[in-house]
Amino acid sequence: MENTLAPPLKPAEGRDRELALGLYLAMAALFVASLVSCNLIFRKFFVWSLPVSGMDYAFEASVGLLPYPLTFLVTDLISEIFGKKRADDVVKGGLVASVFTLGIIYVAGAAPATAWSPVTDGEFDHVFGQTVLAVGASMSAYLIAQFLDVRIFHFWKRRTGGRKLWLRNNFSTIPSQFVDTVVVLLLLCAAGEIEWALFGGLLVNGFGFKVLVAAADTPLVYAGSALIRRRFGLAPGQEIAL
Repeated sequence: MENTLAPPLKPAEGRDRELALGLYLAMAALFVASLVSCNLIFRKFFVWSLPVSGMDYAFEASVGLLPYPLTFLVTDLISEIFGKKRADDVVKGGLVASVFTLGIIYVAGAAPATAWSPVTDGEFDHVFGQTVLAVGASMSAYLIAQFLDVRIFHFWKRRTGGRKLWLRNNFSTIPSQFVDTVVVLLLLCAAGEIEWALFGGLLVNGFGFKVLVAAADTPLVYAGSALIRRRFGLAPGQEIAL
């Protein structure tokens, strides 16, 4: 029977605290940068022609997929090392940063371009003129998926007594990514940003890509977790108290 209790928190003091806090802030910054990038670029879709079973398969997806899986890698590492509360704090911080960025874009779009501006009002609006519903779709999917990811991760962490990192890394990220993909596509289709006829293909491509990335990032989670645990002398499943 698996142990359901994780080791107690380990307080970080002196130089260790400064190092741990700097590491946490660096990961939080990487999370926010990845998330904001997703929200700025997600309206562009790309295509890759992939040979599958002797035929050309057109893989079509939003370029927002490229940085987004990194946010789950970061929250899993933060959850593993710093705990649920710190992971939730980063998710909330990412939401604030995204809303602030979109507010700046709105103000920038409302400011009239000069006659000599390299970027005209029309060009700016074409790239950044996201509808309110489209932005709401992205933010809604983000909140649901990230909070779900953190909670599933810690559920499995408690169930396994802090062991089997591969299980909680994948069994939290994969279902959360599926929910994220479904929610954002449903709302974008409802907003008229993309056609309903494209829903099925984008769902399969988007979720499939995220599953592959989730599997590929497991060694990175193990490596990052092992390095940090060794540096701070953490027992399996133990977290740093900041």
